This record gives sequence, C-alpha cells and structure tokens, in this order.
Amino acid sequence: MDRLTSMAVFVKAVDLGSFAAAANALGLSGPMVGKHVRFLEERLGVRLINRTTRRQSLTDFGRTYYERCRLVVAEAEAADALVTGQLSEPRGRLRITMPALLGRHCVAPILLELAQQYPRLELDLSFSDRLVDLVEDGYDLAIRTGNLEDRAGVIARRIARHRMVVCASPSYLETHGRPVAVEDLSGHDAIIYNRPGWVHPWLFPRDDQPTAEVTPTVRLRLDDLDAIADAAAAGLGLAWLPSWLVRERIRVGALIALLPNEPGYVFDNHALWVKTPHLPLKVRVAVDALAAALPKFMM
Repeated sequence: MDRLTSMAVFVKAVDLGSFAAAANALGLSGPMVGKHVRFLEERLGVRLINRTTRRQSLTDFGRTYYERCRLVVAEAEAADALVTGQLSEPRGRLRITMPALLGRHCVAPILLELAQQYPRLELDLSFSDRLVDLVEDGYDLAIRTGNLEDRAGVIARRIARHRMVVCASPSYLETHGRPVAVEDLSGHDAIIYNRPGWVHPWLFPRDDQPTAEVTPTVRLRLDDLDAIADAAAAGLGLAWLPSWLVRERIRVGALIALLPNEPGYVFDNHALWVKTPHLPLKVRVAVDALAAALPKFMM
C-alpha cells in the first residue's frame, strides 16, 4: 500500500471518529479503511488506534503520529494544489483556537462570514483562554492577545490592536465622584480581572518613561471580562476593559469612559501558525480576512 494514502485515510478516520464515516467520506469500504490503518501499524510496529465494537480511541503514540500525519497530508495537498491550480479556493478543515470572549465578540463573526464565502472550507473553532501547542494540539491557527513568547517554528502576524478603557456607571460616579487623573484611582473601588495567584495591574503609557502600573483598591475579583463589565454597569466600581467589549455599553449610557486625557494602553492581537514551506491557502485566507476586518471590531 502507498504510505501517504494510508496516512490520509488514518487522518480522516481520526477526524471523523470512525472507520465507517471515513469510508463513506473517501468512497472506500469499511474493511479497506481498516487495512490502511493496519498497514501503518504493522509498518511502525505499534498500535495507533484502540478499537472495540462500540468505539475507537487513539493510543498515546497514535495521537502524536496523527498530528504529524495531519501536517504531512496538508503539505501534500498543498503541493498537489500548486500543480493542479486548486489554490483558487480554500477547502478542508481549518482548526482555530482563540480567547473565549474575544473569539465570540470579534473573531467568530469574521470567520463565519468566510465560511459562507467558501462552501468547501470547514471550520473547527475552539473558544478557550488556555494556551495551546499548535502542533501537539493539532491547530492550524491560534489567536493571541498581548505579549508573545519567542517560539521556534512559529510565525506570528499582528492582525489588530485594541485600547483599554477605564469606565464606570453613571450611578457609581454620582455617588463616588469622577476620577480625573490616574492618581485619583486609588480613592475608588475597582473590579479587577483576576486569575488564581495573579492580578493584572491597570497599565497607562507614559512618554519616554516606563508604563505606569496601577492596582486600585479591589472590591471585586472576577475571572471573566464580560462579568466585570456587567458589575461595573451595576454600579459596583471602576473597571479597566477592552474598548471592543464596552463600546456598546458606553454608546447606550450604561457605562461612561473616564480619564479622557490619559492615553489608553494598547494590546496587540496576533495570529500564530506553524512555520511551513507552503502555507495552506485556507490558513492564509483566514489570516488575511482577520487582518482586514478585525480592526473594525476593535475601535
């Protein structure tokens, strides 16, 4: 048997969750799908998939082998497309991981519109704040906010920037007064973004000086930005939040943007992918679409 063909069949069986589904998608018989997988197992001398009458699951080695096979098959498809001229339309499964809130509010609408534009493009989107390994977790693309660690073999492209805003509800300001400078924040209650063991200070850029870091008096610690915005709108304190998240609340008057004379701190938003000689069209099209449209959501 041809090893690359067997790899492609193996990847499809894992992607679809069963030999029968892979057989149907590839136009093969169920036993033939099994033969391709057994060919790989015999060649490697290890079991790739644990199979029972009810379910199948990857072995530890099978999971690692699957990730590598997925990249090999994608590279082979990209090489074929260069010859056959199929690069005119993105196709196939595109796995993307992104921060949950940013993804729902800003990234997903762009990608869903992309899926409507290209019917042969399959989207597999994960909304999670967990940092993943693109290769080990099998993602084609990751969206990240903030500073990036240097990682060999990973390409990063800035696709947007967003500004942070200090805000509060009209009811809070009526009771506690309005801060007019960063130094005034210490006299106010604050709702802070918090994860176990870590509190993010509020940042304010300074010309030719280090960024000022401020941690106001904490009244509430929450690990969800949307919940912080809701708490601020309810009058429970000041909040430091992304402009894209509070824009609508500010527009309708539920929140008021404060410190207009202070430049807001800006976070970069990046798209990351594994370095490869031939970037698959589906990845390039997604990155280009995000770079073109995402800044509009960040204003």
